[in-house]
Amino acid sequence: MLDPYRRQINYLRISVTDRCNLRCRYCMPEKGIKFMSAEDILSFKEIYDFVNVAVDSGIHKVRLTGGEPLMRKGIVQLVEMLASIPGIKDLGMTTNGILLNRYAGDLAKAGLDRVNISLDSLDAGNFHYITRVGKLENVLDGIKAAREAGLNPVKINCVIKDKGLDENAAKVKDFGEKNGMQVRFIKEMDLESGVFSVVKGGDGGKCHICNRLRLTPDGFLKPCLFSEVGYNIREYGYREALGLAVGNKPERGSLNNINNFYNIGG
Repeated sequence: MLDPYRRQINYLRISVTDRCNLRCRYCMPEKGIKFMSAEDILSFKEIYDFVNVAVDSGIHKVRLTGGEPLMRKGIVQLVEMLASIPGIKDLGMTTNGILLNRYAGDLAKAGLDRVNISLDSLDAGNFHYITRVGKLENVLDGIKAAREAGLNPVKINCVIKDKGLDENAAKVKDFGEKNGMQVRFIKEMDLESGVFSVVKGGDGGKCHICNRLRLTPDGFLKPCLFSEVGYNIREYGYREALGLAVGNKPERGSLNNINNFYNIGG
């Protein structure tokens, strides 16, 4: 699938839930959010059927996000369903790692290829401050479990305030290098004002080569993170929604006042 700017669209990010077990200061209000109703959330069958159509149209890379995807009941079953689709070359997940120690082995057996794990600090106190409720030891256990399960390459996502690396980020970088893991540094973004930048160590933020579409938990297919445009796959049908999202993908993101990071997958 080619968009209006001749970019090959072959990557689908699926936000399977807006729920999360952390309350990170740059992502979610302290008191949490009003969650989507259960009837609005796409079923596993709807996700599976849509991904089949998307793969038939040229998608070959799929990533599960959230919220926190491991909060979605039955997530291992969904991974197994998606892994069975011929044509998916890369099936990944972005997770905060809190529950990964429990699920890593089953996810690998179900067909998940690899994981990106969020880790903003290696100081337990600072980690708890950033996440408001998280325990660093749970994430470290999750990283270990993911590596032992073969969910490689394990990549680390680290959010930073500025373009330079502060002490926290530098220690995360050290940790990644010592353990053979790639660390990607993501400058804190703002959907409402359109503030974003290129991800250090990744392709995010490079609009001229963007190959992504995003599916929200309630079924809106979005051509760009920093855009308010979205097409409900239930209303338009799978193929038409794909065609509209690809055909209306902007050259560059601007702003987004109707979504949040916790329900669009970052």
